[in-house]
Parts: sequence; C-alpha cells; structure tokens
Amino acid sequence: MRLVQLYVPHGERDSIVATLDAEGVDFGITEETGDGNFEAIASIPVAPKAVDPLLSRLRSAGLHRDSYVVVLAAETIVAGREADPADRFEGARISRDELRARAEELAPALSTFLALLVLSTVIATAGLLTNSAATIIGAMVVAPLMGPALAASVGVVVDDQALASRGVVLQGLGLVAAVATAALVGWLLRGTVLLPPGFDVTGVPEVRERITPTVLSLFLALGSGAAAVVSLTRNVGSVLVGVAIAVALVPPAATAGLGIAWGHPTVILTAGTLVLVNLLAINLTALLLLWFSGYRPHGPTDLGRTVRTVLSRTVVILVAISLLTVVLAGVSYGTYQVSAVEHDVDEELAAMSEDGAFDELRFHEVEVAYELHDVYADRDPAVTVLVERPPGEEVPSDFADAVRERLEAATGTELSVAVELVDTQRSG
Repeated sequence: MRLVQLYVPHGERDSIVATLDAEGVDFGITEETGDGNFEAIASIPVAPKAVDPLLSRLRSAGLHRDSYVVVLAAETIVAGREADPADRFEGARISRDELRARAEELAPALSTFLALLVLSTVIATAGLLTNSAATIIGAMVVAPLMGPALAASVGVVVDDQALASRGVVLQGLGLVAAVATAALVGWLLRGTVLLPPGFDVTGVPEVRERITPTVLSLFLALGSGAAAVVSLTRNVGSVLVGVAIAVALVPPAATAGLGIAWGHPTVILTAGTLVLVNLLAINLTALLLLWFSGYRPHGPTDLGRTVRTVLSRTVVILVAISLLTVVLAGVSYGTYQVSAVEHDVDEELAAMSEDGAFDELRFHEVEVAYELHDVYADRDPAVTVLVERPPGEEVPSDFADAVRERLEAATGTELSVAVELVDTQRSG
C-alpha cells in the first residue's frame, strides 16, 4: 500500500476534494499550519498501481504540476473495508515518480560507485586467474551496476535528462574503471610467484568462456535487463538481479583488462565485444520494457520529445548491437569449427582403435592445436596422435600419412599430423 500526502495549494482545495470524491477513494484533510504556502494536507491511502492514475486525474482537474506530493510506503491498512478499490486500475507497476526516485537511489554517488566497482573487479580478476566461479559470483554481489543501467532508461522515459545522462556516464566510467583495474592487477601479478611459471591466461577455463562468446551470450544480457525492470517496477529481487547484470558486465570487462596485461589482442577484442554487446542489450531491454509498461513524462508537451528520444536511442543501440553481433557470430562460427575438428578427431581415433586393419594399435589424441584465430587465418589444424603398439611391432614408413588421411576424411579439413609411437605392455 501507499499513503499519498498531497500538500494542497491555496484555492485548490475544493477541486481536489471533488476529484477525490469522484474517484471514490478514502482520504482525510488536515489543516496546514506551516509557513502559509499550503492551506491543507490531504492523506490518501491507495494501492501502488493506483498512484499514477490518481495523480494524473488530480492534475487534469487543475492541480498545479509543481504541487508538493509525498508518496509513503505503508505496510498495511487496517480497516473494515477495502481502503482503495484497486481493481479499477490495470497492471501492478509503481508510479512514475516513485520509479524515478528508486532509480536515483540505485545509482550511488560517483565515489561510492567507483570504489565498489574497483573492489568488485579486483575480486573478479582474482577469480578469473584462479579459475574460481564461486569467487567471480561472490564479486558480483559487490558490483553496483544495476542502478546506472536502470537510471539511464528511466531518465529517458520520464523525460529526466539529468538522470539519463548520469546513468550513461556512470556506466561508461564504470566499465573503463573495471578494464583498467583488471589490467593493473594482471600487470602486477604477471611473472610473480602467485602465478605458475609460463602461465597462459587464455588457458584458464573461466577466461576462455569470456573470450569465446557466442550469440547465445545475448540472452543473459536481455534477460538481465528485463528482470531489472520487473524488480524495479514491482520492488522484488533487486539484489539477485543486480548480480545477474554484474555477471554480464564485470567478468568480461575484467577479461579484457587481463588481455591488455598479457598483450593478447584477440582477448581484448572478443571480451571487449562481449561486454559492449551485453551493456547495450541490457539498456535496450530496460528502455523498451519501461516504455511499453506505460511510463511517460508528466506533461503532454514533453511526450513528443520523449518519443523522439526513445526512438533515436533505440535505433542507435540496435545498430550498434547489430554491428557487434557480427563479431559474436564470427566467434560462434569459429568456435564451432574448432569444436567440430576436435570432436571428429576423437571419434575417428576411437574408431581406428577398434579397426582390425590396425591390428593391436591403440590411438589417443594428445593435442589438437587449432584456435579461433587459426580458423580465419586459414591455418591447418595440427594434430598430435599417441599410438600404443606391442613391443617390437613395426609400422609402415607411410604410417603417419595413413593416419592423416583417415583423420582428414573424417574432419573434411586438411591437417598436419604428428604420430608418437609408444611400446606398451599390458597385464591383467
């Protein structure tokens, strides 16, 4: 429930009372004894979804746009009947003014925002380097990225340019700070005893997950943006939604920073693309859902400007996502090609081990040297095969060629094959 306290300007009491009576809501009028700017205070208990329609009707009846209105959250109302027939109003969303207030609260001061984001990035970077998913998720609880993402969209739909600009600036500064922090942490840790000798950041599974993104990665961002709007407008689950948004943004931003520290252009490109696509998708989803939820600016003269702003921002974001999705699609295709070659090699080697034509030889994959950049550089995969043979058994001089031909037929790709022969005795 909400308790709307309306400070009635001089000369507007009768029209306000008449409007409230016409709406059929309960209310009380208290004489105002302050500095004389108002003649009374009207207290009106209503359901959250009734706040916006009620205020709109009051303004249509002549209530000045700059009138003083306070909306308070009430735990419950104890009465012999329903205090407000809320079923007259559709939906379950909060009022636009309450929406704007919540968005402002969720976007903290710049110093607090950057401090929390830097700490979150440090923890997430440690989780990436140690391949600890639990550490990464724990770091996301600290990241304050939900507020700016929502503030930017809320500011647009309610025509609050200051709030919209603040949300955009905080997001931009936040991602720059996250990348820079991860790059600094990686540079400080690289070559120290805290990481094993010859440590390759691209070999860490949690890092590889962020440098081989696919188009499916968009669903996390789209879902996070939608959940953020639902949690904001209906006041549920904001902490968990904030974690989801942070998961979509901070780990890939930290991965891009590690790419800078280790000097890997591919890491910077792929992780950077992922974080930008996720950021844009979250903002797009939030903006469209808020608009289709019915949030609009107060004045009819502001509506045209807001419509143009929403349309222009939507078009810009869609174009940017489309261009960046080309990169994701390329990564998806390259990742599929790499996985397909590895899968076909494994399957064929298993079949060759069961093939009587190779007597008692057993084939095992040691390595398939084939990376994403090799796909587009048109480099052949390099496969190393370990072959177990009984002691003293000889193989033909063209044995490696025969293995290569079998694997090429299975993969449909030209390969470079190295065969390692091992004399093996088995017992039992």
